[in-house]
Amino acid sequence: MASARVDILGVGFDRVDLAAAAERIIERHAAGQRTFVITANPEFVMLARRDAELGEIARAANLVVADGTGILVASRVLRDALPGRVPGRLLVPAVLQLVSGPVFLLGAAPGVAERAAETLIRRIPSLRVAGTHAGSPAPEDDASIRERIEAAGARVVLVAYGMPAQERWISRNLPLLASVRTAIGVGGVFDQLAGRVRLPPRFVHAVGLEWLWRLAFEPRRWRRQRVLPVFAALVARQRILGR
Repeated sequence: MASARVDILGVGFDRVDLAAAAERIIERHAAGQRTFVITANPEFVMLARRDAELGEIARAANLVVADGTGILVASRVLRDALPGRVPGRLLVPAVLQLVSGPVFLLGAAPGVAERAAETLIRRIPSLRVAGTHAGSPAPEDDASIRERIEAAGARVVLVAYGMPAQERWISRNLPLLASVRTAIGVGGVFDQLAGRVRLPPRFVHAVGLEWLWRLAFEPRRWRRQRVLPVFAALVARQRILGR
């Protein structure tokens, strides 16, 4: 019998595609269950290998989804294939179209969350945005940010501090946010919604080359993607060792 999650270098990924991930989040939200969602890619996996605390955060999260082609390919190499990618930029609108309750957008550069919220409201007229705030992922700012979110009565919080800062923030703060039921680490999704990042054509997404598209328009990302050959080698090693 297959385990609940697909193990990729010590990080467990839930066996869901985009539709199933959104459905699970919406069902848990409707039932009043608190849900912490991590949208993870190979870079996250490599960070979690080096950082035991981050690894524990991933294990404790309610849903870990494959935000990236590299994770999908790795699962196939390991002969335990995930059903599909769950890109954060597609998961966010899929969830917000059906989830109930106000949404709070936290993170990104000043002004970006506001522009992202405007885009979301245009796309989803029924959406209620409780508030936006750039804030800071520093622990000393946690209390003041929680006060903002609670005062707004937010039920959903999207956190765009980038990994692993956003995952650490959610892990520390979600248990202390009485009104919030769903928290998702969304990385660069606000930048995409605000038009600061050029989105790839559909065919680029279809063939799984979004990472290459982003690298072409954001050359500074090459430093982060240096881990990809190591990731591939370690996945091959896991396949050979059968662990």
